[in-house]
Amino acid sequence: MLVLAIDTATPQVAVAIGDNGTVRGEVRMVGERRHAEQLAPAIHYVCAETGVRLDKLAAIAVGVGPGLFTGLRVGVTTAKVMAQALRIPVVTIPTLDLLAYPLRHTRRMVVAVIDARRQEVFHARYRPVPGGVQRDGDYAVGPVEELIADLEAGGEEALLAGDGVTRYRSHFEGLDRAEVAGPGFEAPSVAALVELATARAMREEFTTPWEVRPLYLRESDAELHWATPR
Repeated sequence: MLVLAIDTATPQVAVAIGDNGTVRGEVRMVGERRHAEQLAPAIHYVCAETGVRLDKLAAIAVGVGPGLFTGLRVGVTTAKVMAQALRIPVVTIPTLDLLAYPLRHTRRMVVAVIDARRQEVFHARYRPVPGGVQRDGDYAVGPVEELIADLEAGGEEALLAGDGVTRYRSHFEGLDRAEVAGPGFEAPSVAALVELATARAMREEFTTPWEVRPLYLRESDAELHWATPR
């Protein structure tokens, strides 16, 4: 089963071709707010280098956020348009899951954190379970201080991942029972997207292209500006 995987919810543009859950080739780039310029060439390159034609794809996998509004919209829209043109289904995976899944072998609680700008973060907590992780609670967005206060109150050992931890490292360093996973776990894993999406596709847990919705969690900056009284 050949799957094209796309995630653009963070400053990273990530594209991969998966073959039965294994990455055949991938491209990852970080170009602040250049998602629209980088995504199409990345898709073309990874397909050319792996020798995979678009008409041979069984599904398209896409990270649906939460994340930065513009980048997320580029990836989701591209996945929907391509799936409609190729007449294949879409498999959606929340981007925070793509941060947590590579840490499934820990015994600690995993906290995935994405920078949401405006001194806020998108975040979710996960418990390791056989074969993966299970989310504990809802996806959330809020001030970084609020997340830190909740983690302190809980008192559990935690493993932190995501660019939100890097962005607010000085805040998180004060947590006694928390450890930062490291730079290798700062961005969502496109390999995790391939693996998780392929498993769902094999169970026929598809979404039709017109049903795909980004997980925004809050309004965009433009919408907030428009709603502000003048």
